Amino acid sequence: MAEMKPTRWGYGEALVDLGEKNDKIWALTGDLAESTYVHKFQAKFPERFVQVGIAEQNMCNVAAGLAVAGKIPFWTTYGAFAACRSLDMLRVTVAYSNLNVKIGGGHSGLTVGPDGATHQILEDIAIIRSLPNMKMVIPCDYHEAYNATLAIAEIDGPCYIRLGRSPQPILTSRDDPFIIGKATTLRDGNDIAIIACGQLVSEAILAHEELAKQGIRARVINMRSVKPIDVEVILSAAKECGAIVTAEEHQIYGGLGAAVAQECALGGVPVPMAMVAMQDQFGRSGSPEELLTHYGMRATNIVDKVKSLLKKS
Repeated sequence: MAEMKPTRWGYGEALVDLGEKNDKIWALTGDLAESTYVHKFQAKFPERFVQVGIAEQNMCNVAAGLAVAGKIPFWTTYGAFAACRSLDMLRVTVAYSNLNVKIGGGHSGLTVGPDGATHQILEDIAIIRSLPNMKMVIPCDYHEAYNATLAIAEIDGPCYIRLGRSPQPILTSRDDPFIIGKATTLRDGNDIAIIACGQLVSEAILAHEELAKQGIRARVINMRSVKPIDVEVILSAAKECGAIVTAEEHQIYGGLGAAVAQECALGGVPVPMAMVAMQDQFGRSGSPEELLTHYGMRATNIVDKVKSLLKKS
């Protein structure tokens, strides 16, 4: 069994390493230092840490002020509060002004588990991607979260990193480069393409293995940057595989699947598609495994979509 670690750990550890190399790095959170794993930065650099309290909108504006003063602030809270509660501040203060503010959206998707629907952010890809100037990355594992955090610190402008709470299988290496706007192909195949992001990349790998047993060679693509998105990889997959299944821990509207469909249409390569995603409903409390199964986001659901799509094709 693959080693398991949460992506938030990679994010928190990267912040500490960034803080050692660059005294412009600041960290802010809203009463969630340990939950978002920024407490390690707090312990090492207390003079560059701000505990704002349960005041996410204010935290967004404090981070904007730090950016105007030449700092590189990472403000971190649960994605439900970052993308929804603070949306006006994100849009007007940060994105409109194109400030160098980084947002860590933790506890994303269903795998928050027992915290329930209010904390299971399933709309943040749609919200954040729609903001001009904003970039968005979604690491699939602990190492990729570390590397993605280093990468977003290097660019000038606002960027949102989507993080998970629960341990996820480690699929990548600390030595793998993270390039914003570039996807990676984790498994080769030309019968169909499975394009996944975040926590569901590991489910896509399991689906690939099951499909291989049935003689179906599926290409698995880790779409770790959804804005900018890797158009070249999407169009190549459409042309070479002829059909695409997307998988994401997000609402079916406005997420990865919608973005991939849009790029296929705009690129003149429309292909049959199916989407594994939340079907326009809120979640409920439960273990991560129970919830992914209940809402049809497991490898077996990806396999079913692939087989149904190939049958129709």
